[in-house]
Amino acid sequence: MTLGAIVLDGGPLGRREVEDAALGRAAVTLGDGGRRRLDEAAALIARVADAGEPVYGVTTGFGSLESVRIPDAGLSDLQRNIVRSHAVGVGDPLPVPVVRAMIVLLAASLARGHSGVRAEVVEALVALLDRGVTPLVPSRGSVGASGDLAPLAHLAQVLIGEGRALLPDGAEADGASALAAAGVAPIVLGPKEGLALLNGTHLMAAVGVLALGEAERLLAAAQVAAAMSLDALLGSLAPFDARLHELRRRPEQAAVAARVRELVTGSEMLQSHAGCHRVQDAYTLRCIPQVLGAVGEALDYCWRGIEPELGAVTDNPLLFPADGDVVSGGNFHGQPLSLPLDVLAIAVQELAAFSERRTYRLMDGRGDEFSLPPFLIAEPGTESGLMIAQYTAASLVAEMGVLAHPAGVGSLPTSAGQEDFNSMGATAGLKALQVLDLARHVVAIELLAAAQGFELRRPLRSGPLLEAEHAKVRSISPAVTGDRSLAPDIAALARAIDDGVFGG
Repeated sequence: MTLGAIVLDGGPLGRREVEDAALGRAAVTLGDGGRRRLDEAAALIARVADAGEPVYGVTTGFGSLESVRIPDAGLSDLQRNIVRSHAVGVGDPLPVPVVRAMIVLLAASLARGHSGVRAEVVEALVALLDRGVTPLVPSRGSVGASGDLAPLAHLAQVLIGEGRALLPDGAEADGASALAAAGVAPIVLGPKEGLALLNGTHLMAAVGVLALGEAERLLAAAQVAAAMSLDALLGSLAPFDARLHELRRRPEQAAVAARVRELVTGSEMLQSHAGCHRVQDAYTLRCIPQVLGAVGEALDYCWRGIEPELGAVTDNPLLFPADGDVVSGGNFHGQPLSLPLDVLAIAVQELAAFSERRTYRLMDGRGDEFSLPPFLIAEPGTESGLMIAQYTAASLVAEMGVLAHPAGVGSLPTSAGQEDFNSMGATAGLKALQVLDLARHVVAIELLAAAQGFELRRPLRSGPLLEAEHAKVRSISPAVTGDRSLAPDIAALARAIDDGVFGG
């Protein structure tokens, strides 16, 4: 595989660059511009440290200990100790792609030359990416305010030869052995370098980038599933008339309507009930553009919240080498990410709840001329068909309803009240990943049910685009001709959704 190239030169990263680095599809290097910026900022921090000026985290303690002056002999210990003391995360390790995304975001932020670290620190981070060494980072412990402190401390531990990491073959090793495998000597931290490695929004931003990619692939698949359900249920295309959506003045809504019209073009099922007596369909069919369009709008808002972090510096204090100034502030606060990540979970939960209602409708077998056999099986009674698949979808939607409760409304103070309003953005992001995983399975169940509806409408066929999507489902999950466990089919379809198989 030919890798792309990402050069850290002080500019913003692109979304695809973060994804490519996270998935090992790009080689990351430190550019000359980034190296120059790093050298200038490191020279300034060295002057500040030598002068003994009271600068937070350089010559003072941290958090509520910011008034404690640190003697010159203790400056290196200060930076090592902040890494050790802050590495108190708990829970399952973060997925490897999330940690790799954190590393590239952290390295790019440092290379913008406002944090005061030496180039060798960024080169060590880049080496971890290049050699496939991934720090083991517990997933819980960040309150998303003074940066993602605990997760980033576990990442930084490996740079100083401590902590734990995964090697390229998946084996676990101690930090010193992992560094040796990457050909990197342990870093002896200089003034401010420990603090700079920990103070940043890089977990929240990493999750945001990767989760939004997942959400967009999910939305594309959800539109396919909705169009398949509409056709299998003999729904009306009238609510998708472009003129209706022009009056609402919502581009995302109009785009969904246009996508559904495109997908069902040429459908024999659609033509089979032309002129029928039904006036209006249920909302889950009639309002597909309005609901999925609103989800699209929400994703746009979320991306506007995440994107600035890909070019930001979220450390504290920040250096301005051209002016010779060191300024303390609050760029590490996660509120700009916490709100979008909470919205992301809510929007995805709505998408999944909308999907589950169509799955229910496909199976309810109400007995009119438009309905399909109960539970989508030709011989209901002796066989249960897809009955319990809908139960599963309902269970997942209920769980997502709990997870979609906003994390940001639960701020708690830390550091003896010095950090008295925290964003909880890391919690919001981790919940969003959980919601996305559950939602993929809900949409997978709708795809399974709608595809079965297609079988039961034969010999009628849908249009060529939907028939192609139906064939994708069938390449993963054969038609249900008798009772069998559908759990493997659902799991495989969910993976295919995340791979972007549907709607691309």
